[in-house]
Amino acid sequence: MTSKEILDFTTKAISDRHGEDTEAYDMRGISILADYYVITSAGSNRQLHAIVNSIVEAAHENEYTDYRIEGTRDSNWLLLDLGDVVVNVFTKEAREFYNLEKLWANGKQVELKED
Repeated sequence: MTSKEILDFTTKAISDRHGEDTEAYDMRGISILADYYVITSAGSNRQLHAIVNSIVEAAHENEYTDYRIEGTRDSNWLLLDLGDVVVNVFTKEAREFYNLEKLWANGKQVELKED
């Protein structure tokens, strides 16, 4: 499965669970860790976990099982490492605090389709 295909099912799963202010950055040729970095916000911890669960379900539907989740049930930030795609799901407050987008300023922002 290509990194673009992983990005596509990931961003669709985020959209299906109403992730907010979703952004994706193409880091191919810039980062050795991943091809794409994705960031989205959730209105609550419950929604944060629903978004991550939706991505995991989409991965399984696409027969993709090479992923890891970092964070706990009480976290305001969960990281989902899908190999070539890394997804950060934050509560709004945590996203503002950590401001990860500044780390990816050298990447090209990917235009995401709205469903």
